[in-house]
Amino acid sequence: MLDIGFAKSALPKNGALVLLVEEGEKPTADLLAEVDHATGGAVSRALEAAEFKGKPGTSCTILAPGAGLSRVVAIGIGKLEALTQRTAEEAGGHAVPALSRDTHASIAAAALPDALAAAIAMGAALRSYRFDRYRTKEKAEDKPKLAKLHVLAAHPVRAKEAWTPLQTTFDGVCITRDLVSEPPNVLNPAEMAERIKALESLGLKVEVFGPKEMAKLGFGALLGVAQGSANEPRMVVMHWHGASSSGKGKKAQRPQPIAFVGKGVTFDSGGISIKPAAGMEDMKWDMAGAGTVVGLMAALAGRQAKVDAVGLVGLVENMPSGTAQRPGDVVKTASGQTVEIINTDAEGRMVLADVLHYCLEKYDPKFMVDLATLTGSIIVALGHEYAGLFSNDDGLSAQLTAAAEETGERVWRMPLADAYDRQLKSDIADMKHVTGRPGSAITAAQFIQRFVGGRTWAHLDIAGMAWSTKDSACVPKGATAFGVRLLDRLVASHYEEA
Repeated sequence: MLDIGFAKSALPKNGALVLLVEEGEKPTADLLAEVDHATGGAVSRALEAAEFKGKPGTSCTILAPGAGLSRVVAIGIGKLEALTQRTAEEAGGHAVPALSRDTHASIAAAALPDALAAAIAMGAALRSYRFDRYRTKEKAEDKPKLAKLHVLAAHPVRAKEAWTPLQTTFDGVCITRDLVSEPPNVLNPAEMAERIKALESLGLKVEVFGPKEMAKLGFGALLGVAQGSANEPRMVVMHWHGASSSGKGKKAQRPQPIAFVGKGVTFDSGGISIKPAAGMEDMKWDMAGAGTVVGLMAALAGRQAKVDAVGLVGLVENMPSGTAQRPGDVVKTASGQTVEIINTDAEGRMVLADVLHYCLEKYDPKFMVDLATLTGSIIVALGHEYAGLFSNDDGLSAQLTAAAEETGERVWRMPLADAYDRQLKSDIADMKHVTGRPGSAITAAQFIQRFVGGRTWAHLDIAGMAWSTKDSACVPKGATAFGVRLLDRLVASHYEEA
């Protein structure tokens, strides 16, 4: 884990130095003149030779420039007045790969407001994440060396104060990335439930439901998905009482919580409707929606968010066996509605159906947001740039879209309409859970909507966003933890007590 600190702006005596260069004809940056003088003009000559202008996303590395420094890395930040928290995070993230051979480095950020200096740290932390617990023979030269990063700020104490809540969000991101990265022979439903239970140390209240408890609740949809696996399912409920614990009154006076629900299929073989072998190993991350809910709840508790929130995750493994669910089966959901099973690989919506109904009945939430790696169809529609947003409420959709733009975890609103809903009609049950391929991400959302009881609700199909096959500014290749920062921003901007 990268150790991040804040200090007064001063030219470091050794290590690496990152300069944040504003866009212009003549690059300018905090400490640039000082380091240029100390290196006999080596830095300015290198930037001029590289025609470096400070455009966002660009960088220039000067090796061994002198003055005891191992390297100077110039990172373009564009126009200073246009810099936002998101673009500042991206600048911090861009710096990390260039610093991998240094043990310690400093980022000159005294020209930035304190909040943006903290955002630089956030971006660096996000990019530095690495899941390597199963690498036993990795050579030392293949491991990044960077262990300590100083952000040189105009007001180090204030910048550190701005960093504190960001750090708890980063911790939540790491929890999610760790869960999603784990191999499926390690992270089965019971193991994931145990790891969530351990988060009670943060102040969360955690309840774990096994098969017997879920059977009593009538969870025919979720248990139907799980019945082919030797690994028993779990439902886990996480409570955070950040508003009511500080407030005023008895339990009965608690406000309606906001609710987040995650699909947690710890491995998805497709069941009897088995997936092709190619790429099936990726299905360890079919629990990413649940992983995001866990990381979000940890982040809310970590920063003592002034909100009452509940997070629910349905954890199952979808396997083919002699006891597995069959296409053609009819199951009764917790809501009492019956569903004809068409394809056992469309299991996530069945898990969500029972958990969403339980959330609605038990907690009467202000709104519900569910997250799921639900359909390949959403990847066809949106690629790996946006998650699909489906909602029955324009206000919640607008809030989610704004938070998505602010954090860079982008969403695109998709339609819901009766014409799609009618396609779910079954000849023998209240509904079937799969339609044809056209519009299948939409009909999946229409299916889920039947279990929210008309409550304000949004569904995020994150199938294209949960895992990245390449590095980006703040996300190294692998598990992205998409949704943790988005939903944390949603809560902070709109739902915390003043």
